[in-house]
Amino acid sequence: MLTILTKVQSRGWFVQEISRIFAHVCFRNEVNCSWLIGLRSHLAAQRKTTGIRNVTTSSALCAKPRGNSQKKELSEKKLTRHFVDHRNVKLLAGAGGKGACTFHSEPRKEWGGPDGGNGGDGGNIIIKVERQVKSLAQVTPVYKGDDGDSGGSKNCYGRNASTTYIAVPVGTVVKEHGKTVADLSQHGQEYVAVFGGAGGKGNRFFLSNENRAPMTATPGERGQERVLQLELRTMAHAGLVGFPNAGKSSLLRAISNARPAVAAYPFTTLNPHVGIVKYRDHEQVAVADIPGIIRGAHLNRGLGISFLRHIERCRFLLFVLDLSSPEPWTQLQHLRFELDQYEPGLSHRPHAIVANKMDLPGARGNIEALRGHVAQRVIPVSALTGQNTEELIIHLRELYDVYLQTQGQGSGEDKPTRW
Repeated sequence: MLTILTKVQSRGWFVQEISRIFAHVCFRNEVNCSWLIGLRSHLAAQRKTTGIRNVTTSSALCAKPRGNSQKKELSEKKLTRHFVDHRNVKLLAGAGGKGACTFHSEPRKEWGGPDGGNGGDGGNIIIKVERQVKSLAQVTPVYKGDDGDSGGSKNCYGRNASTTYIAVPVGTVVKEHGKTVADLSQHGQEYVAVFGGAGGKGNRFFLSNENRAPMTATPGERGQERVLQLELRTMAHAGLVGFPNAGKSSLLRAISNARPAVAAYPFTTLNPHVGIVKYRDHEQVAVADIPGIIRGAHLNRGLGISFLRHIERCRFLLFVLDLSSPEPWTQLQHLRFELDQYEPGLSHRPHAIVANKMDLPGARGNIEALRGHVAQRVIPVSALTGQNTEELIIHLRELYDVYLQTQGQGSGEDKPTRW
């Protein structure tokens, strides 16, 4: 046995596997394996002299460590997922397959006749409502439907292309050139946006008594093409409205599960974020962090009309004021002016005044002056320390309950959207 193993020592892996099997058999049968130990030492000496190295993949050193690996923490940029409530999409349905021009070929059948089949129809594109989808962020700018298969010989028809579905949230409004063409307000509702082209005709289709050997076959028709605008009727139940750096993103992080980007230096949010405030009775209220407004927004300055369109889709508003600035009540006046210039009466929707940054010096004196200038309820909070955020969450639920009651009485508006 030693002689045989020495001859095949050039196959290092083979030697190691044979020695491992012999060791397993000897120990299992309780055989004295001192000779095996000598054999292994002899092979090791031969390996040193010949320079052959045995390699095995069964060693624990070659395997990846398991159980000790820790997942990397996601960065703030990856945690940030902004909310999209408006999309322009270009839809191009699939084209039909072309018809075939063939003739039947069979022994002893000289005049088989035409047997070219028709092409398959192109795929439609359907917009479908899914309750699990909450944003239009997953909707891509361009959709192309599948083309139908071409026809074949022996009267084989081409296969019709499959339908392409676009999942949208409940309450999506489909517009074309500014006009509403579909209002998708129920789960599972579908709207056929574009139709696929019809398949072409094979020469079998043109067979007639006058033309027994038609050579005509038509190509498939092109699919329908449209450019549509998708908008969400209800962006969120509540919208945080305020000037840049008023602390809206920090406040949303303090009261909901959303994680918009915040920092120690001043900057403004460019895209809206939506967070969900959960209550013990399993009710959920959606709160949107609207990008900061500036003076002249109704004239399309800054984010302009795009920003105000987000506010228009909120059912009640939370005016967030910076208490560290002098005369914070002037912020409220300018905010209401911009909203009313965009849409008359928009600032008169159910709302609450949130006095933020109470942890900064000078805020205590400004809160009393603010209450003297406004007649509505003022809720002082600190998004940084979490001070008095419970009162804001409770008041937010009160506004939501009033909203549900007004909808139940048939106020003529849309039904509330459960998140």
